Amino acid sequence: MTTNKRATFGSKLGVILATVGCAVGLGNIWRFPYMVGANGGAAFILIYLVCILLLGIPVMITEFFIGRHSHRNAAGAFKVMAPGTKWSFIGYNGVLGAFLILGFYSVVSGWTLEYILQACTGSLAGKSAAEFTAEFETFSSGIFRPILWTALFIGMTHVIIMSGVKKGIERASKVMMPVLFLILCALCVRSVTLPDASEGLRFLLQPDFSKIRSSVVLSAMGQAFFSLSIGMGCLITYSSYFGKHTNLQTTAIQVTLLDTLVAVLAGIMIFPAVFSFGIAPTAGPELVFITLPNVFEQMPLGNLWSLVFFVLLALAALTSTISLHEVATAYMHEEWQMTRSRAAVYVSLGVLFFGSISSLSMGVLSEYTIGGLNFFDLLDYITAKIMLPLGGMLICLFVGQRVDKKILKAELTNEGTIPFYFFNTYAFFMKYLWPIAIGIIFLNELGLLRWLTGE
Repeated sequence: MTTNKRATFGSKLGVILATVGCAVGLGNIWRFPYMVGANGGAAFILIYLVCILLLGIPVMITEFFIGRHSHRNAAGAFKVMAPGTKWSFIGYNGVLGAFLILGFYSVVSGWTLEYILQACTGSLAGKSAAEFTAEFETFSSGIFRPILWTALFIGMTHVIIMSGVKKGIERASKVMMPVLFLILCALCVRSVTLPDASEGLRFLLQPDFSKIRSSVVLSAMGQAFFSLSIGMGCLITYSSYFGKHTNLQTTAIQVTLLDTLVAVLAGIMIFPAVFSFGIAPTAGPELVFITLPNVFEQMPLGNLWSLVFFVLLALAALTSTISLHEVATAYMHEEWQMTRSRAAVYVSLGVLFFGSISSLSMGVLSEYTIGGLNFFDLLDYITAKIMLPLGGMLICLFVGQRVDKKILKAELTNEGTIPFYFFNTYAFFMKYLWPIAIGIIFLNELGLLRWLTGE
């Protein structure tokens, strides 16, 4: 049975590092660089930063408000704040979204462990680009090894979740996040010292405004939205562990800045190396598991740099799987009135089941598709393109339409003890502008915007 006493993070540093870990993941180190490469480099980053400022920070503050004000899990929060209404759908959408994301995210996370092992044993050495491609396809479509690594990664996540909020999530974040930043900085230094690295830096930092098109703007908006883990229940769940003296505004700004710093550093790590070895910056999603190992193996001590990189990738993945797992665990623990350990076991077993099917759908089950998508891609499509933007849009509408402005302001100013400049502007945008902006992202991700505009 649950108790009335709710766990909280033990320190300000714990709040920051745990919440940054919640936001930082493969989306920063994997998705952001290839999105930059596919959308013209520095011009995309400039628009991305504007979107972070105008959309990301305010919506993050809003999720923080919901979590701390309710002190409940993602689903329970809406039951407390709007009892007996259909607004609770938002919370259930977030919990289910987090669980389904884990169903395929844990598979990709497991791949990082395979590549760590290969780097340790020297198996990545002396291979051509074609060999990297062939071996990745053989491994990812296999039966036993990918599922084994998926199970191991879920097990690592499970151990941390079982340890609780302070002794598990907070303690792990205090270790993993500094190590992640140190490794990332070391790889950046190595990358910028390569021959012709300046070309990669120029691509990353010198905007070409002729590259800016409506599709680039919408892609930047979408990346800003997804990079901060908005709409999946993670931020609401983590902020429910914030203390009453936590400055929600400052915390949102600090978390967003650190999350963005990781993404930009990932670009600095990748593009100078890619340009140095004459590889197209538009390499796409295969950048991490095919292109970059090929790049590292052409460097002196290439195996060492591959090992360091995949350790970095595994750490980023683990911080995300912890936050996603916690969303579902906290929900079952509180709403189903079961012990935390039992809730964590049920979530882990469920994720392992979905993860196994996701992995097999890239091999022996690849012929079984829905709408042309295998199970892995289907989970990705449903969550990233439907559930998350829908959740983010409804969160804005809920706070803008349902919540009393006096309650909102009191929570965001810690009962008037800290200022909130331009609060009325924030409240107006939350009620009208941001739901529309996220709705546009929603339509674009589904491909409906191009259909409506005839592009």
